[in-house]
Amino acid sequence: MQQRIDKQLVRERFSKALGSYREHAVVQQEMALVLADMICSAVPLRSFGKVFEVGAGTGSLTAAILDRCSVETYIANDLVAESRSHIVLEVSLRSPASFAFLSGDIETLEELPGQLDLVASNATLQWFSDLDGFFRKMACCLKPGGIFAFSTFSSGNMREIAAIEQTGLSYPDLSFLESLACRYFEKITSKEEHIRIAFDSPGEVLRHIRKTGVNGVVRRAWTKGRYQQFLHRYLEAYSCENGVYLTYRPVYGCFRKPLL
Repeated sequence: MQQRIDKQLVRERFSKALGSYREHAVVQQEMALVLADMICSAVPLRSFGKVFEVGAGTGSLTAAILDRCSVETYIANDLVAESRSHIVLEVSLRSPASFAFLSGDIETLEELPGQLDLVASNATLQWFSDLDGFFRKMACCLKPGGIFAFSTFSSGNMREIAAIEQTGLSYPDLSFLESLACRYFEKITSKEEHIRIAFDSPGEVLRHIRKTGVNGVVRRAWTKGRYQQFLHRYLEAYSCENGVYLTYRPVYGCFRKPLL
C-alpha cells in the first residue's frame, strides 16, 4: 500500500503545531500510554539496551517508555528538526545513559542505527508513503528477538472530515498492517479502538485539527464560503448531545523479530 504524501507540507504543519500539540492531541497522548504498556507486557523485564523511536514529536511516547523502562541508549527521530528541544526536555527529566536525535524523513534517511532492541512509533505511520519499505527497514535495524511496536490509525479515522471535504489520508485496516508486519516479524499482540470526541462546534473541530498539525494533507485555502458550508454540513450530519463529534480509530501492534 503506497500513497503520495507531501512531506514538506506535513513538516510545515507539525512545525507550526509544536507549541500547541501536547494540549490538544489528547488521543495521541493516550495512545502513547497504551503503546508503552503494550511494550512492557511484551518485555516483562522492562529493560532495553538500545531504543529507537520514530516520529517522536513532542515526546509523549518518549516519556511513557522512559517512565516504565530501563534504557541504556535512546535515539529519537522526527521529520521536524525543532522537535529535538521537546524530546531533550523529556529525556533530561528521566536520564537514560545516552541520547541522540536523528532529524529527517525516516523513509529516505540512509544512515540508521543498528543492533536495536526496540523500535517504537506512536501515531506516525499514517504519514508514510511506503509502509512495507518502512517495516523492512526496521527489521534490518533490529537485533534478532528485538521488539517492533507501533500505533497508528485505521480506516474510518476522522471519517467526518473526509466525508465533507472529500480529502484525507488513506488509512489501512489493522489486518492489512498485520499482514505487512508479519512478512518480517512475529506477532505478539494487536488491538484497535473506536473513540469519539465531542466539541462545542464544527469550528472547534477545525481548530483542534490545526492545533495538532494533522491537517498536513493538501494545500487548500479556506474561503469564507467553504468555511460556512463546512460548518453547516458538519452540524447537520454529526451533531450530538454535547455539540458535534469527531471519530478516531487508533490501532496498535507489537511484534518480535525472529531469532533465526
